[in-house]
Amino acid sequence: MSGSPHQDDQQRIGLLRNAKRVVIKLGTSTVTGSQGELSLERIEPIVHAIATLQTNRRQVVLVSSGAVGLGRGWLGLHSARLKDMATKQACAAVGQSLLMEAYKRLFGAHGVKIAQVLLTEEDFSNWQRYSNLRRTMEKLIGFGVVPIVNENDTVSTAELETVGDSPRSVAFSDNDRLAALVMSGLEADVLILLTNVDGLLRTETSSKHKRTGSVGRPQVIPLISKVTSELRALASGPSESGRGGMVTKLEAAEIGMNCGGVAVIANGSRAETLPRIFAGDPEGTVFLPSSRMKGKRRWLAYAAGVRGRVVVDAGAQRAMTRGKASLLSSGVIRVEKPFGPMDVVSIANVEGNEFARGIANCASEATATTRVLFTRDNIVLLEREP
Repeated sequence: MSGSPHQDDQQRIGLLRNAKRVVIKLGTSTVTGSQGELSLERIEPIVHAIATLQTNRRQVVLVSSGAVGLGRGWLGLHSARLKDMATKQACAAVGQSLLMEAYKRLFGAHGVKIAQVLLTEEDFSNWQRYSNLRRTMEKLIGFGVVPIVNENDTVSTAELETVGDSPRSVAFSDNDRLAALVMSGLEADVLILLTNVDGLLRTETSSKHKRTGSVGRPQVIPLISKVTSELRALASGPSESGRGGMVTKLEAAEIGMNCGGVAVIANGSRAETLPRIFAGDPEGTVFLPSSRMKGKRRWLAYAAGVRGRVVVDAGAQRAMTRGKASLLSSGVIRVEKPFGPMDVVSIANVEGNEFARGIANCASEATATTRVLFTRDNIVLLEREP
């Protein structure tokens, strides 16, 4: 529950000043310049700030976009539109080595070691691989290394494909969501999303603006305790150079909140942004934590790749949402997408809205002969305001 504005602000200051484990995501617009070159002007202060955080005994994981942009510039394709997937993947292959070479040099100047971690959807959609990833990341952090994470765009197409308006069935399709999933897996305290704007913006309209028909100046929303439909409406589409835009940043921030952490959307072009955030100074849009989901339930809600879909009747929905019951085969109206045993399945109501996810006890063709399709401990309810 949110307290008074003063209490919320005090909570923000305390949580950011005391945070021990941090995930920082850099967007393409922060990493690269207009011609696909590495933007040292923006990157060097960020690397310096991360090195300082480590000196102050904070653990940092960096999720960095920019590989496709750097590769595109290196190959002289910055003025061309990348239409086919193979060209995008080739740019990623070239750019990823350039990106890591630059980070190794920049972090090395501060005596900080780095590690490259390239991930695909399968690293999140499978519970065992997800657990293995966490153990590896924990070991790297324990060695004092900064893991630098990106999607393995050379072999994976999830992030490179256009993000549409339909609900996602993959674990992630942009680095904003990837960063949120890394935060969830590592149970980090803070998720920082650095971009080319000052935060989530709202245009304030005064009585003068209403009289004259003019538009007010956009203002940063400094503090958010709950993501509402109004806030989602404020988020715009994809940015010019990045693939996510504010929509995916808001989604990532909401995941961070539901993992019991703090999320911040802030401008990565200013050298003082990270130091101000962790000093507790007002910077960007800060999202306060809500209730924390436990590990496997977080994985089901956010990280697991959905393999199937069922529609249930109103009685089954009530039993699951109010009575915390298992899902019985008698409550299933139809199977909309087939699935196998132990697959993660989307559970929708009669209106077609997904309200839960579960791990199936059997394959979809056996639903008529299996009484309990999803046991309660393998179901997670998706609490989200419509």
